[in-house]
Amino acid sequence: MRDPLLSPEELAEGLAELDDWHLSEDSLKLSKRFRFSDFRQAFGFMTECALYAEKLDHHPEWSNVYSRVDVTLTTHDAGGLTVRDIKLARAMDAAAAPRG
Repeated sequence: MRDPLLSPEELAEGLAELDDWHLSEDSLKLSKRFRFSDFRQAFGFMTECALYAEKLDHHPEWSNVYSRVDVTLTTHDAGGLTVRDIKLARAMDAAAAPRG
């Protein structure tokens, strides 16, 4: 079943609880660059997030170069941002915190 898109108010509320995520100009995607001390920390972050994403059945667009992880979130089958994007962004912030 397709998740409903967030209303502008719900999106603003969700963004307010996130740390340094950026909304695309068309308001369909969230993105963030995470930086870690080394590749091991970055890969550990990605592993933890991948396990959570699998539980949500929601998977990020991401790339990794050494200590950097670039993430973009959107719910493709809904055509924009849903509650699953906010949940995954929140979990990613939490996973990055002890590695920062």
